[in-house]
Amino acid sequence: MLAHVLESYLSVRRACGFDLRSPGSLLRSFVAFSNAKGKEHVCSQTATEWAGLARSVHQRARRLGHVIRFARYARAEDQSHELPPPVFGSSQQSRPIPYIFPAHDIVRLIQTAAQSSHPFRRQTYRTFFALLSCTGLRVSEAIRLRLDDITTDGMVIRRTKFRKSRLVPLHPTARAELERYLDYRLPYGPFDNHVFVSLRGTPLRIDDVQKIFKAAVGRLGLRLRQLHPTLHSLRHTFAVRALEASPDGRERIARHMVALSTYLGHSKVLYTYWYLEATPELMEGIAARCESFVTGGQP
Repeated sequence: MLAHVLESYLSVRRACGFDLRSPGSLLRSFVAFSNAKGKEHVCSQTATEWAGLARSVHQRARRLGHVIRFARYARAEDQSHELPPPVFGSSQQSRPIPYIFPAHDIVRLIQTAAQSSHPFRRQTYRTFFALLSCTGLRVSEAIRLRLDDITTDGMVIRRTKFRKSRLVPLHPTARAELERYLDYRLPYGPFDNHVFVSLRGTPLRIDDVQKIFKAAVGRLGLRLRQLHPTLHSLRHTFAVRALEASPDGRERIARHMVALSTYLGHSKVLYTYWYLEATPELMEGIAARCESFVTGGQP
């Protein structure tokens, strides 16, 4: 019975655009644990016991959080299901402060990442990291790009996170560099339609991309206090620079935020607003606006 309710819950959530591969696997583990205990409904004690098997407190909170969301759904049809209390605390971790690259460091990173004995590898990683920097794509999105995703209007990012597709326009200079790479790339991957391929003619692997990135960061000695650059830092940097370029005026700023959120593929504009906390320059601008508003000026 509990397994049937779970599959119904997962189907509804997936229909709303959630992937749920990891949560689905965890919840099936919970259902199997409950069945072994002879429980046909969500039981708070059983859920807490199952979640407590995780190693860290955050993992326990995360596991129990999945059960709590599932229990809310199940109780809508059957009040016999119990709603476990969040005894391990919140399952939501606070987002860490992002590392934001200065413009000159992005140039140095791209040049350093492109250091290879083979000219095709140099060109591939130079184009790959430059594309991440100027478009804010997720790394997985860039890796999965296919030749027919490059259109006259921009790049079509197909059903990635949250199962949404979107169009990412390209600046003429970015388009020119990408087209130059595609002409160079054709002999190395004639039987694969991914944009970025390895010397083997197969799609780039994220492990290889991360290895190249970490090596480049290490050679450049990039670090800001306790912050370390990651591949995702290029996306963070793009978002922050786009916010810094926002026009003045409440309505124009609101439109800019919505456009940027759509461009980045965020499911909620709230995730885009988070970047406002990323740099002292942005926080200084917010403080100045607030002070102007309090003293009678325009917000």
